[in-house]
Amino acid sequence: MTGVDSVGVNWGTVTSHRLPDKMIVKLLQESRISKVKLFDADPSVIRAFAGTDLELMVAVPNDLLEDMAFSEKAARRFVRRNITKFLSHQDGVNIRYIAVGNEPFLKAYNGSYEDVTIPAIRNMQQAIEQAGIQHKVTLVVPLNADILTNSGNSGKPSQGAIRPDIRRLMRTILEFLDKHKAPFVINMYPFLSLQQDSHFPSDFAFFDGSAHVLSDGRNFYSNVFDASYDLLVSALAREGFPDMEIVVGEVGWPTDGDIYANIPNAQRFNQQLIRHVTSNRGTPLRPGIPIEIYIFGLVDEDRKSVLPGNFERHWGLYRYDGKPKYSLDVSGRGGNGLSSPINLMSVSGVTYLPSRWCVLNPEVDDLSKLPATISYACSYADCSTLAYGGSCNHIGQTGNASYAFNSFYQMNNQRTESCHFGGLGMITETDPSSGNCQFRVEITPWSAASTVWRGGAAVLVVSLLVALS
Repeated sequence: MTGVDSVGVNWGTVTSHRLPDKMIVKLLQESRISKVKLFDADPSVIRAFAGTDLELMVAVPNDLLEDMAFSEKAARRFVRRNITKFLSHQDGVNIRYIAVGNEPFLKAYNGSYEDVTIPAIRNMQQAIEQAGIQHKVTLVVPLNADILTNSGNSGKPSQGAIRPDIRRLMRTILEFLDKHKAPFVINMYPFLSLQQDSHFPSDFAFFDGSAHVLSDGRNFYSNVFDASYDLLVSALAREGFPDMEIVVGEVGWPTDGDIYANIPNAQRFNQQLIRHVTSNRGTPLRPGIPIEIYIFGLVDEDRKSVLPGNFERHWGLYRYDGKPKYSLDVSGRGGNGLSSPINLMSVSGVTYLPSRWCVLNPEVDDLSKLPATISYACSYADCSTLAYGGSCNHIGQTGNASYAFNSFYQMNNQRTESCHFGGLGMITETDPSSGNCQFRVEITPWSAASTVWRGGAAVLVVSLLVALS
């Protein structure tokens, strides 16, 4: 595995205005990204990959695990409707993996999927065998890095172990993966190591030379990615699977919504990550072994829950409109004198709504209802950039109100009534953007993906909209 073959991308579609699927597929091809990981098995999305060489990992979402676990018929139906019909077509889709669930043993789920994951895996395996596609498609189970622990709390990768409370379940999964020659898929987030621990050495989250070096016997670690990877290597060896293939299913860096989430950090991390894995240096416990990764994610998702943090909507390499946020050489080889860089391309053919914005009416004197109105707008729209450390955290009370109003207005396709706000809002043709704080103009909706959104994430941290009262 060399170059771009080791680098894929996650494509999440939790957005109010999704770019057309065919545009995304063309973008992937032009950017030389050859592997894509999805979070479901939406036939309309899978169909867009027909006739291409792009390799797909599709998924059984967590909310379907119970159906798959208790109904062999449901598993067969899922495989028939979402897998086999695309494999058998003349211009077929290159589906390589089916992910059964996503991080089903995450601590935050409090065991919700522990009883259904393994039965779902068994029924899905039976379904693909009955369909005769077991030699084309492999089942995997993407797991969060929190399935791992460190025996003795030594902090050293060589002491990696499976979390005791799920060890029995994990033994069954490991035996299944080994039997079917399937990789262990792990999601790792160095960003969260830095974001959640004020004492974490910041340079250790990156790859380009760290003052912090972790020593572990004869091995030395200058970045948390290698240390986390080898923690898993050690855990697998401890369970009797020292040579099991590992795929990093999610890894990346967000660009907004937190003090550590910004474009310079994201570019620094992702570029160094790509150079690291495409060099085939491996890690101290697996030197010279190629590392396969899927970067999270492709495009920003403005409808994702922000319960984990306001940065959740900003993991994309691309903005909402398909423009790359920063330069990124996906080959990892540019500048070495031997290869030319392969830079991210822009989506072509995107159209926008008119250049209009909704802002706070400066003629209004009574602002007593403004905090509640902003809270209402943000509970339906996306105000995550107003959070502490966000790109719009500096724009003051009037700016906060205008940003919230415009976010709601654009999400509702610039409908006139969506800028009323009890007389507090007004429509303007003057761009209110300020520095790095960009007030978006939404892309033109297309029927298959973009609808007016009136349900939503009331969990938005509206309290972070400072100086509103």
